[in-house]
Amino acid sequence: MAKMRAAQIARANGPFEIVEREVPAPGAGEVRVKVQACGICHSDSMVKEGGFPGLTFPRVPGHEVAGVVDAIGSGGARWKVGDRVGVGWHGGSCGYCDACRRGDSFACQTAMRVTGITSDGGYAEYMIAPSDALAAIPVELDPIAAAPLMCAGITTFNALRNSGARGGDLVAVLGVGGLGHLAVQYSAKMGYRTVAIARGADKEPLVRELGATKYIDTTRSDPAAELAKLGGAKAVLATVTDSAAMAATIGGLAPNGTLMVIGASGPMTFNPQMILLTRQSIKGWYSGTSIDTQDTLQFSVLTGVRSKNEVFPFERVSEGYDRMMSGNARFRVVLNMAK
Repeated sequence: MAKMRAAQIARANGPFEIVEREVPAPGAGEVRVKVQACGICHSDSMVKEGGFPGLTFPRVPGHEVAGVVDAIGSGGARWKVGDRVGVGWHGGSCGYCDACRRGDSFACQTAMRVTGITSDGGYAEYMIAPSDALAAIPVELDPIAAAPLMCAGITTFNALRNSGARGGDLVAVLGVGGLGHLAVQYSAKMGYRTVAIARGADKEPLVRELGATKYIDTTRSDPAAELAKLGGAKAVLATVTDSAAMAATIGGLAPNGTLMVIGASGPMTFNPQMILLTRQSIKGWYSGTSIDTQDTLQFSVLTGVRSKNEVFPFERVSEGYDRMMSGNARFRVVLNMAK
């Protein structure tokens, strides 16, 4: 049998182990993907630390996958060998319940396959994915550029287009890191009046370059007060992992405005009366289906949205993961499987 390299976690809080495995064969309705690049996402820590319910080991993480179709199982004929494809967090539906039959995979969380968590992911030279989990990668995007859009890209793009904001509305992006630098671009390209919120004056030139029309430095001013001066935000997209920083923006929402929470954080404290009187809401959002991913990729090509990446060869997977977790990576970290 042909062999491949994979970076696996054998136990909770265990190290990455680069091991040799047999190249997997696709089953019915499945496709084998030859991985060319895979982003390293903060959500991969749920595998590294054993924090996802029902997680089994050993497990190969990775849900920001870009590659090509290498083999097709029976029933996967919608794809052909050589197709450029990506795989994100949504690793396929159960295919049995009513929610899946109507295409609403997020109504069926217990049965949904999660790439790199409930099934092996892209920290390997090959991986298996259900046919319905794949998105076509446009020719304009190389694997390194496409990989982060499979999670960071779709999460920010999809959250914005489900935020209730319309072109011309004021939208604020809290945080300009790995998620936020993409969110600012998407927001501006969607036609929103885009405000970026972060700590430190040094970030203003970058957010202006990305498309923000205003920058709020939280070390110098109150973000809620500054947003209120602008008439209030129809949506605040919170990409940070600081719940206090998220709560500090609620007062800057317009009536019927929404705080879209996409950054994982601890408990948030806020005044319910504040959102009651102005009909504001706090809404969580993450990722999307393969169709949403394909929309994200196509929109990125159309408008020129691109991720800023630090690239590591596969052999340095531990170093790349540690850099991401340390917070020292300015934007996204991507494994280049070709090196």
